[in-house]
Amino acid sequence: MMINELSVPPTDTEVDAWAAVVAAAHRTDLPEVPAPTRVEVAGRLRVAPARGRSVYWAAEEGVAALILFTDEGNTHTAFLDLLAVRPDARRRGVGTALWQRIREQLLAEDRTSVAAEVDLGGPGQAFAESLGFENVLPMAWYVREIGGAEQAEVPATPGYELLTWHGLVPDDWAGAAAVAHGAMEDAPSGDTDGQIKSWTAQRLHAAQQLVLDRGGEMTTVAAVTPAGEVAAYTELVLPDPSGARALQYDTAVVPAHRGHGLGRAVKRRMEAEAAGRYPALRQIGTTVADENTPMRAVNEALGYRWERDAAVFQLKLQP
Repeated sequence: MMINELSVPPTDTEVDAWAAVVAAAHRTDLPEVPAPTRVEVAGRLRVAPARGRSVYWAAEEGVAALILFTDEGNTHTAFLDLLAVRPDARRRGVGTALWQRIREQLLAEDRTSVAAEVDLGGPGQAFAESLGFENVLPMAWYVREIGGAEQAEVPATPGYELLTWHGLVPDDWAGAAAVAHGAMEDAPSGDTDGQIKSWTAQRLHAAQQLVLDRGGEMTTVAAVTPAGEVAAYTELVLPDPSGARALQYDTAVVPAHRGHGLGRAVKRRMEAEAAGRYPALRQIGTTVADENTPMRAVNEALGYRWERDAAVFQLKLQP
């Protein structure tokens, strides 16, 4: 088996081969979940993450992607973004060979830990545990179907105005939005080995620009006060604007503004915006940590259904 590191940027042929492996694995492991489209695959391969640099390996039978964090305080750790093997080539040592290349890269970069998001009950969990990864943050995927009259029923928010921004948050609101992002710091993070970085307007715009540069679209709905505060917000990302599934990114309510139903209001407005803007959209998917009882309750009230269990797994590396 020959494992090659992808060129930067990868060629169309390399993107097509990568997408074929990912699609084949996805059809077997998650047949009910829409597979990443070529637009999404190409965007992730060709545009580096905002917080680090990526390394990609590909064989005919499998692919792997590793993010090496470069932001201050996190240069000791990394994220295994993908390790996929074609179903017809499994149990032949392909995954192990790819992991060996990953591990060599991690040790060469002096990384002492690596994390990955893994679906529970499938081949990914068994493989991760065989390597010594441990579950440090249990979570689950939840899905909301788009369509129906109830999508337009947005709760009233006395004292707050709901604003919608497509693409980058406007400069006039970026600072306040960055402050509101700090409310995510009290969300459960388990025993993950990484430092949470403070949000600034520049960091916020960099994260949003990454979505756009990769060929996706992003919408933010915020509840704002007359004083210019962002009291609550939610973010929706379509990795492929023509795709059937969107991803719910952060939803947060600033502590001083909790108890007014703002989380539910911004998410309802988001659903209505998405349903009207993206005719091909059928589902919104999101992950919520098992410990995050308030957000799980909000999602349940909005009609999200459980889809599958997952977790962040982490491995402490030994030379």
